[in-house]
Amino acid sequence: MNCVNDLKEKILNGYKINKQEALDLVKAPLDELSTAANEIRKHFCGDDFDICTIINGKSGRCSEDCKYCAQSAHYTTKIETYPLLNTKPILEEAQYNYSKGVARYAVVTSGKRLSDEEIDKLANSLDEVHKKCKIKLCVSGGLLNEAQFRRLNDVGVERIHNNLETSRNHFDKVCTTHTFEDKVEAIKAAQRAGMSVCSGGIMGIGETMEDRIDMALEIRNLNVNSVPINRLNPIPGTPYEHNKPLTDEDMQRIVAIYRFILPDLFIRLAGGRGLFTDKGKACLQSGANAVISGDMLTTSGISIDTDMKMIQELGFKIVLIILKIYRAIKFAYIYKYYTINFFYVIILNGLNCINNLLFQNRYLV
Repeated sequence: MNCVNDLKEKILNGYKINKQEALDLVKAPLDELSTAANEIRKHFCGDDFDICTIINGKSGRCSEDCKYCAQSAHYTTKIETYPLLNTKPILEEAQYNYSKGVARYAVVTSGKRLSDEEIDKLANSLDEVHKKCKIKLCVSGGLLNEAQFRRLNDVGVERIHNNLETSRNHFDKVCTTHTFEDKVEAIKAAQRAGMSVCSGGIMGIGETMEDRIDMALEIRNLNVNSVPINRLNPIPGTPYEHNKPLTDEDMQRIVAIYRFILPDLFIRLAGGRGLFTDKGKACLQSGANAVISGDMLTTSGISIDTDMKMIQELGFKIVLIILKIYRAIKFAYIYKYYTINFFYVIILNGLNCINNLLFQNRYLV
């Protein structure tokens, strides 16, 4: 029996693979695994592609001891430190990114969590962005509580980012100042506040392939929407500065196995993209269908123009989200109140087709 194709066919018919089946893929031929993963992506996600950018909204002096991170105050690294940015640079960067065709924009801040005062300041800035730019907004602000998430959601922030980073079993080897469960609770608090979630992890921080699979299964259980896969870029001064970087083939296999576990999500190439000899192209042919473009927090990335060219060459379609109401009603019914004693029920079939006519090839998610 062909393990890869057998599992692929089961997944295409709605099956959710278990841990042992995922582990069995570790030894599968890489070309075969990648081809099958790409077919799964195509079946569940089509050619839609999500590209986002980030801004380092608050840098350094972090109280947490995550061993991979240049922003931790526990380590001596050569990074710029500054408090939460004001509105102007956040707005200008959002407008620039949107003008380049980017669909989503995230403000990422250092620290365990933003204070209520910082949340108010950031909310005011993002309210201004939301009014002046159609780009979708995301925040990575640490272990926020539900009230803080609601404050951000009220001004148009639809998604939060909070990486699990690694498996539950491996987490305390990476960070001791907060727990894996703290991460899970923050994700659930964001979901209770009505926000979608982006959550993934970092590869190359001493974890095993079993840890990577365990994390993917946790992500599946949490019902997140987007899964960033980061490749450790060892930073001098951090405990992981001498970690041996993973190879392009390692990352390709991880992406492909994640597509088997998470068939219908956006799997996003994130940090460490500058380490790829092919800029991540093989991973995008192995099940990935999203990227963080531009520079990362403290390391260089791939330019937006370079990414746009590669995405187009691979046959993907950039997802640009036009109107919030359309996102809420995709593949649903609209009930339109009319006069006297009756309602007209309009069924929207194929919102993407309608959207093409109205908005000239801008796609909805």
